[in-house]
Amino acid sequence: MNHAQEREALIWGLVGVTLFAATLPMTRLAVGPTDAPQLSPWFVTFGRAAVAGLLSIAYLWLQHARGRLNLPQKAEWPLLAITAFGVIVGFPLFLALALRHVPSTHGAVVTALLPLSTALLGALWYRQRPSAGFWACAVLGSSLVLGFMVWRAGGIYLGAANIYLLIAMTTGAFGYIGGARLTPRLGAEQVICWVLVCSLPLTIPIAWWFAPAVPSAIGGMAWLGFVYVALFSMWIGFFAWYRALALGAVRVSQIQLIQPFLSLLFAVPLLGERLDTVTVVFALAVIATVFVGKKMPVHQGAAT
Repeated sequence: MNHAQEREALIWGLVGVTLFAATLPMTRLAVGPTDAPQLSPWFVTFGRAAVAGLLSIAYLWLQHARGRLNLPQKAEWPLLAITAFGVIVGFPLFLALALRHVPSTHGAVVTALLPLSTALLGALWYRQRPSAGFWACAVLGSSLVLGFMVWRAGGIYLGAANIYLLIAMTTGAFGYIGGARLTPRLGAEQVICWVLVCSLPLTIPIAWWFAPAVPSAIGGMAWLGFVYVALFSMWIGFFAWYRALALGAVRVSQIQLIQPFLSLLFAVPLLGERLDTVTVVFALAVIATVFVGKKMPVHQGAAT
């Protein structure tokens, strides 16, 4: 990769990470806390994918008109399904369920481990052999996150919200891996569009079922949060992120380290959440562990 391509990759990566960083506070705005609930987490999850899916139809039609449409091959459909499971259903649904019960700053610390989780699952997927240092960082990072959740829960019992966050992180990692594998041939924008369009038979009915009976009863800020996650978190952000990964996955993935910081910062003006010292310390520790872990070698598996 030359210098110009590297700079372009880093710019696209920064745009994607910034858009994704606001996902947590915006999702919290959309679903509301337990004492003042707004939109259903199920509606937020499937509604945002339905909106983005309808926009994706228009985008793919435009690409077809320009002669630039890339149709998924038969062998790629399983990857599309895995990507949809991770980024359309798993990550957003369990994140929304969790953020009904915990602040977005809490979610930012837990999901800070997502880059390392993605790297670990990717290594297992490709039958690679992570080094002992990589495994040590993975264990340390997981221990820090679990320690943070126990501290916030006030005991060994983690609670449903933390379990939701762990599921969100794991499914999100699978979605990132699947999307990254599809990007070189289909193109960054068309990957997420095909995933969204193929998911419409599922997302539209479920979104309709969980739609608020009286939309006017939902606060304006909740609708603002929903519009953001539909347009930017579910659609435009992936345009930038997958394009960045296609240009330079190794360097770009390091940018993801600043995403938890941005999420913490966005939560203050958007939600009025307070950053306590322990949360910031845990976030720094997790991010440092992820940074070191991603520097550790991962060896290719033996040829079969």
